[in-house]
Amino acid sequence: MDGVISSGIIEHVIPYTDITVSRVIFSLALLVAGLVLVKLLVRIFRRGIEKTKLPALTTQFLGHFLKIILYVVVVLIFLKSLGFDVDSYVVGLSAVIGLVLGLGMQDTFTNIAAGVWVAAIRPVDTGEMVTVNGQTGKVKSVGIMSTELLTPDNQLITIPNKLVWGSSIVNMTRMPTRRASVDVGISYNSDLEKAVKIALDLMKGYPPVLQDPEPSVVTTELANSSVNLQLRAWAKTGDLMAVKNYLTAGIFEAYRREGIEIPFPQMDIYIKESKETRKEIMEIQTANSGIRAYE
Repeated sequence: MDGVISSGIIEHVIPYTDITVSRVIFSLALLVAGLVLVKLLVRIFRRGIEKTKLPALTTQFLGHFLKIILYVVVVLIFLKSLGFDVDSYVVGLSAVIGLVLGLGMQDTFTNIAAGVWVAAIRPVDTGEMVTVNGQTGKVKSVGIMSTELLTPDNQLITIPNKLVWGSSIVNMTRMPTRRASVDVGISYNSDLEKAVKIALDLMKGYPPVLQDPEPSVVTTELANSSVNLQLRAWAKTGDLMAVKNYLTAGIFEAYRREGIEIPFPQMDIYIKESKETRKEIMEIQTANSGIRAYE
């Protein structure tokens, strides 16, 4: 008796549709199996492509792309199993899809195409520090639609791929070495030759500073209150910030120790007094004196 009831429920047709409960159960099971199969296939694909010489960025991009295509296929199979005429819907919506592709999806496909070029040519790669479209950060990922940057203070920036491909890209970590530049000003009364020697000794005495190219000190400007120098030292890209910090603090301490004055901006103001101005000053002083006497 219970078997008959259960069989009746399974073969029961859902109101306002011609879909039976058994078909819904079968379709849901098919959907779950499809989603599990998609994850398995994507995992196998990534493991297989990782064995090739393709860059990690390209592998990640292709994995995302394959996942989306397989998800679309699974959804279409799910709808087909429920009895929906998927083919007729696709044909019926072809005109609408064409309009969307021409208008609303224009940016979408532009971003996809730009993402393919970024992944293929690799002006940026995962883990590199770059400046893209005015934004600076470490490349976290390049997806189908956008590129993600992680700033030094842990902010996530998402940039559409068309802006990445269509703008200038400054890659700060692609090259193995970089030059650290530190600006410092000395007084006009200081010994310029001595100041240059102290700066060179400072750079040559710090191991992370490369000796080829050789470090140098150049005079960049004769400013209003100082002679401006620039310390130029080459270092491995990973050591750049450490070298710059060391030279900035080190040159200050070295110049102070050796009596090389580092001036600060100052301005001398001369007041030319007229008879009227002198009279006003005297009146103010008299008034202030009266107030103080009264107090």
